[in-house]
Amino acid sequence: MSLDERLLRVARTCGHTPARERAVRRFSLLGEHAGVWIAIGAAQSLLADEGEGRARWRRATALVAVTYALNTAIKLVIGRTRPQLDDLPPLAKTPTRYSLPSAHASTSFAAALAYARAGLPAAPLYSLAKAMACSRLYLGVHYPSDVLAGAALGTGIAAAFAPRVAARVDPPAARGPGEPAVEAAAA
Repeated sequence: MSLDERLLRVARTCGHTPARERAVRRFSLLGEHAGVWIAIGAAQSLLADEGEGRARWRRATALVAVTYALNTAIKLVIGRTRPQLDDLPPLAKTPTRYSLPSAHASTSFAAALAYARAGLPAAPLYSLAKAMACSRLYLGVHYPSDVLAGAALGTGIAAAFAPRVAARVDPPAARGPGEPAVEAAAA
């Protein structure tokens, strides 16, 4: 038995009760197709000031959508099927039979980084991202390596495009000689 399978068995057997399983299944549904993250980004876009603030939130939300699309394409290319533990069937249905990388993890970690750089507090974003990613293990629909790969993919995509999401920095022509750059908003 592989380490991946052993860790998955631990996740599928520790702390399980019917009530917790229902709660985790409902929570995990929020992450389907990056739904909760797109909703957060769209709400922030509507609440942001017109101009750069709104544009920053649109870019951050688009980054999450692009992460989901790339994750789906990678999943099709890799073709790894979801875990099948004979004595521990999955506790949730999934949109595809493919497993690597976890879209819940990739979109969650992309959103956590992008939305933190767009101005929301990082700690609650990363707490939500970790819980969303771990819900997939608890439900038995991903191996731990799927979740780690998804988290790395989402973080990598967000980091690569962070300059497009983070607060704009005034160009040299917009400031006086010797004046430091001033960020338009918290990065």
